[in-house]
Amino acid sequence: MFQIISLTKSRLARHYFPEASAVVATNHLMRWVHGCPPLMEELEAVGYCRSQKWLTARQVALIVRHLGEP
Repeated sequence: MFQIISLTKSRLARHYFPEASAVVATNHLMRWVHGCPPLMEELEAVGYCRSQKWLTARQVALIVRHLGEP
């Protein structure tokens, strides 16, 4: 089971795309996140903005709930 903690976008992305570089993994993950309107709506409701580097534990939990465990 994936542990829900505060992580950088890059670190979370590497869990989803372990074979990719940090930049490529982050781009892929953010494409998934931004392509899911219900997820984006929930993330924005808890204070997410595109420019932030760190994701709160709540934001990570929302991403995992919508995209599945890495």
